[in-house]
Amino acid sequence: MSEIRPASTVILLRDAPDGLHTLLLRRNSALGFAGGNWVFPGGRVDPEEIAAAADELEAARLAAVRETREEAELHIDIDSLRYYAHWTTPPIMPKRYATWFFVARAPADDAVTVDGSEIHEHQWVRPAEALEKRARGEIEMMPPTFVTLTELSACADVAEVLARVARRDPPVFEPHFVVRAGLPTESLYAGDAGYAESDPDVPGSRHRVVMGHDAWQYLNEGGVTW
Repeated sequence: MSEIRPASTVILLRDAPDGLHTLLLRRNSALGFAGGNWVFPGGRVDPEEIAAAADELEAARLAAVRETREEAELHIDIDSLRYYAHWTTPPIMPKRYATWFFVARAPADDAVTVDGSEIHEHQWVRPAEALEKRARGEIEMMPPTFVTLTELSACADVAEVLARVARRDPPVFEPHFVVRAGLPTESLYAGDAGYAESDPDVPGSRHRVVMGHDAWQYLNEGGVTW
């Protein structure tokens, strides 16, 4: 089984005339992990950050600030970061990460410059529009990004997102991937009736992403408060 490395991700948000926007970055297609995918800024927690921090959460906050600066040349205040969720890459993946997701309002100077190496493009986009682009095959993303954008698409502005985050405990996602011939791949999460047995057909509540060829769906029937 692959080593699980600590990582950190930042969901940056800003208000725009047409609603809530978030920052997505396109990873270099040549990268071994999530190459070509559109992601939130983020990356691995460095050993120096682990050594300097009191705990894993603080180390992840330090990494979030650094990665946002390195990938997008945006400078964020560590105190602005709100713990949003925690995701662990499923065992079927060749590289695995335990990733702290944070959310923050974008800094006043939100002009983005990508590094041109790991990151090749960026866009400030409404969450619903990003989901529509994925559905049309214009962009690629991973399930954590899809789930997060689905949640964000229900919010009118940054204030609403931050208020919702303040009301809930950060959810923990440890996906059980189920791949079956001729059927959509499904990523099951805690709260799904079939989660314990990794069996999508168990009757009951649904908390999963169904990844069909034509469309993805995030089903959350009591799995996570939002």
